[in-house]
Amino acid sequence: MALASAMTAAATMFPGIIFADEQEKNIPKDADLDWKKGPCRFCGVGCGILVGVENGKAVAVKGDPSSSVNKGLLCVKGYHQIMCIASKDRLTHALVKKNGTYVKTPINDALDLVASKMKQTIKNHGKDSVAMYTSGQSTIPEGYVASKFMKGAIGTNNLDCNARLCMASAVAGFLTTFGADEPMGCYEDIDSADYFITWGNNMAEMHPVLFSRMLEQKNRRDAKIIDFATRTTRSSTASNKSILFEPQTDLAVANAICYEIVNNGWVNTSFVEEHCNFNKGLTKMGYGLEDNYKFKDKPSKISFEEYKEFLEDYTPEKVSKYSKVSVKDIKYLAAIYGDPNKKVVSYWCMGMNQHTRGTWMNNLVYNIHLLTGKISQPGNGPFSLTGQPSACGTAREVGTFTHKLPKGVVTNEKHRRKAAKIWKVPYERIPSKPTYHATEMFRAVDRGDIKFIWTQVTNPLVSLPKTSRYKPGMQKESCFVVVSDVFPTPTSDLADVILPATWHIEKSGLYGNSERRTQHWDKMVEGPGETTDDAWMTIEVAKRMGYGDLFPYSKENHVEEIYNEYRQFHVGKKHNMAPLEVLKSQAGAIWPYVEGKSTQWRFNAAYDPACDNGKDFHFYGKPDGKAVIWQRPYEPAAESPDDEYPFWLNTGRVIEHWHTGSMTRRIPVLHKAVPHSYVELHPEDAKKMKIKNGEKVKVVSRRGSCILPASVNERGLPTIGQVFVPFFDENMMINDVTLDAFCPISKEPDYKKCAVKIIKA
Repeated sequence: MALASAMTAAATMFPGIIFADEQEKNIPKDADLDWKKGPCRFCGVGCGILVGVENGKAVAVKGDPSSSVNKGLLCVKGYHQIMCIASKDRLTHALVKKNGTYVKTPINDALDLVASKMKQTIKNHGKDSVAMYTSGQSTIPEGYVASKFMKGAIGTNNLDCNARLCMASAVAGFLTTFGADEPMGCYEDIDSADYFITWGNNMAEMHPVLFSRMLEQKNRRDAKIIDFATRTTRSSTASNKSILFEPQTDLAVANAICYEIVNNGWVNTSFVEEHCNFNKGLTKMGYGLEDNYKFKDKPSKISFEEYKEFLEDYTPEKVSKYSKVSVKDIKYLAAIYGDPNKKVVSYWCMGMNQHTRGTWMNNLVYNIHLLTGKISQPGNGPFSLTGQPSACGTAREVGTFTHKLPKGVVTNEKHRRKAAKIWKVPYERIPSKPTYHATEMFRAVDRGDIKFIWTQVTNPLVSLPKTSRYKPGMQKESCFVVVSDVFPTPTSDLADVILPATWHIEKSGLYGNSERRTQHWDKMVEGPGETTDDAWMTIEVAKRMGYGDLFPYSKENHVEEIYNEYRQFHVGKKHNMAPLEVLKSQAGAIWPYVEGKSTQWRFNAAYDPACDNGKDFHFYGKPDGKAVIWQRPYEPAAESPDDEYPFWLNTGRVIEHWHTGSMTRRIPVLHKAVPHSYVELHPEDAKKMKIKNGEKVKVVSRRGSCILPASVNERGLPTIGQVFVPFFDENMMINDVTLDAFCPISKEPDYKKCAVKIIKA
């Protein structure tokens, strides 16, 4: 009854949630469908799906009841996902621009052209004149061959991905605190936690299946959901308590929570003394607004007493004045974390990561869990959620960032030697220094430093910040642009060559989700025309450029062959990947996969076989086995409202649409539900400016402008002096307005805070 109550509540409050029994009602009883298992194509939750195939066509989708992730539940995007693949404007053949017109071209001829242009560009301008920009939507094999091709074959680190725009701060936060990336817990934490605290994260719309699991626990055993955010959302209304803070001041509130924990004697002293060090780093780092910005942190050890003295600037009374969070609410949050009898999971996603101090913000939440010892235990831990289906498995684990390798980083000689050995290339070929992160990569295109760029599975001219600069940069004749995609996008509109990609169920592949779960699927249906998977297109170009001996894979079995090669990087108890036969037989496995078993909680000797220091916890990412509690101050945003631009602009998503909308806007039911973007205003601001719901307004920054209809008292409610805009609509380019400031450590841009003015259009 409790479960039924939770389901009813979720379905009533969140129409984007579709339960398994409701899905079954829409499938004809006499349908003779062949159900194929796989992961969902959209966010990083990694829901298991079953695709119903009839006469060679995908005709139905339902949640996989055998998946521990979603247990048969899907959100509205997952349920309707196959409806986009038959879109009338589907890219089915290669297109080559000739005299300003796209000409249908055989795929082999198009790949010949890509290879020759890439080869000629390297000959004329050097290997660092070419670049690839891939995606957290790329499969593990696709990301792996991209990394091997650029770093091992060509010998350039000019490879980055759109996960830089969403998860890089989480990566940098994990590495600086623990020396090892990715969450130490798993989704089973939801079943044990007493409190869920969401840091700037609208889980009800961004991760609705996980939020529904939290709602179930709220109804079943009175677990509490605390929404900590800058605007009121569907998550706020479903939570037990909603606490609003002024943009950027989450840094200060987190420090105030730590102040309370320390000064009330709530520190788990034995845990901290045994398992933690205290560090501080550089401050006043800037915001990366200038081209060729460089920064390297310089950590130094401090004592607990020095850290305690630092926290004196963050008393609840001081922080309340500029965060707009009451002293009572700061103390309330601290008391939850400080209570040794309550289990707490902290969840976050873009609100913390897309932040000019995103690495710091991640560090500060880890500080709270480390000070209280509430970490790496069922129901206790910090957990960064992921925006894309394989931002973890592909970008973070395979290493499609400029600084990464399939294991480790390019700056580490041992890691480069390991990669060179497995790839069978000279060690010296892999450069020892990173080159361009995502924002700087497109600045380099604009400057003319990059003369060839190949984008795969991503739409940067809608998703990048400050597109008002980068679109003109991509239009310049100084750069040859290749785009691999399933559908036309504003990015492919500027390409010299467009390569038709297969959609995920039209190929075999693997994804890795937020809880370190690797999932495999087999090809389910044929793609139309000459569509080809991105991994094979990369391999074909590599062969044409003379690197065929490095890519000896067969077209029929290349996914399996590539995955088995990739597994060599992670042999051992700290990151072992499950064998393919295991992944084929079940709905995924969590790494480290050791002795036939997933490791659900890392760093805890009770669950993690890699712990070998003889203690109860072992943070083995660090040489001394200890995690770091960081001294990180509050610093203001790169740009704040002023008299000329008096509003904060915050951008994000809605439940119906995913990222730039290139897939979901081609699903009729989702497009009809939300056919265009809008700008949310607080009712008092709207009244003051005499703006009515639905009226057109212009959002203007120092970089550009965007005209959208006003949304007043509808889905979300920003605070006074703030506006919110979803970014899925390519016809209303809000990223022309945003700022390309980024975290100096992670290099992830801040889409959540810049200054704008609102003009009645």
